[in-house]
Amino acid sequence: MERISAGPHHTTYKIGDITVTSLRDGYVDMPIRRLRQPGNKPFGADLPPQVPLFDGALRLSVNAFAIDDGHEITLIDTGSSNAWHPTMGFLPQALGEAQIAVDRIRTVTFTHTHLDHIHGLILPDGRDGFPQLSRLLVPRPELDMFRAEARLQRFHRRARPLDPGQRLSANIEAIATPGHEIGHTCFRVTGDGETLLVWGDLVHVPSLQFNRPEVAWEFDADQEQARASRLQILALAADNAYCVAGAHLDSPGVGRVARTETAFRFEPL
Repeated sequence: MERISAGPHHTTYKIGDITVTSLRDGYVDMPIRRLRQPGNKPFGADLPPQVPLFDGALRLSVNAFAIDDGHEITLIDTGSSNAWHPTMGFLPQALGEAQIAVDRIRTVTFTHTHLDHIHGLILPDGRDGFPQLSRLLVPRPELDMFRAEARLQRFHRRARPLDPGQRLSANIEAIATPGHEIGHTCFRVTGDGETLLVWGDLVHVPSLQFNRPEVAWEFDADQEQARASRLQILALAADNAYCVAGAHLDSPGVGRVARTETAFRFEPL
């Protein structure tokens, strides 16, 4: 992957003939107690010193990713709009900075249906975020969860199920990675012999969970399954020299995974 442009809210890369843009929706500060050791035990004073804190909290980037094949753009996750913290909701600014016309975004797909991934369908003023949207894909096990979001009611009937192994295009394939949520999905993007895994919420705190992938997140629907999915994809990326892109990796959230003697490490691109 080659970086071709960057700004405060975006970074754009080339993979063969495909353009991938990391879009910074913002960040959210979360309490340390969200981290879970095996047995659902919260962290206390034993948090490793390499984990940075901001006023005693963990700072998580929130990133979405646009995949442009030259014909149309597929957007993976949409950020939170004004549905959560005021430090988020900057996806429209990121798209503008990256010179991505929203009318070219015809497909929106979600890694899962937590609010910081789906509410960007609607702008803070109530207008549709993507007026030319023709395909809205939601992991099949989470369709009912999506349709329970009252704010997104106008999209309930438009949502279609996304299944593992489904190809969104010639270059994008869905991979099941359940655990953080029941239908959590990773996307394999390929171009000219290179591969990028857009992996959603497999890692929340990169300064900790690469070296200690057994550490889970309080909001994981199934912590044991989330650990298993994280280990599976970390090994897949490291052993095949794939690039990765994470919703909560420090912006722009793109890099590679390497094995260490005991676990893994993240190498920003």
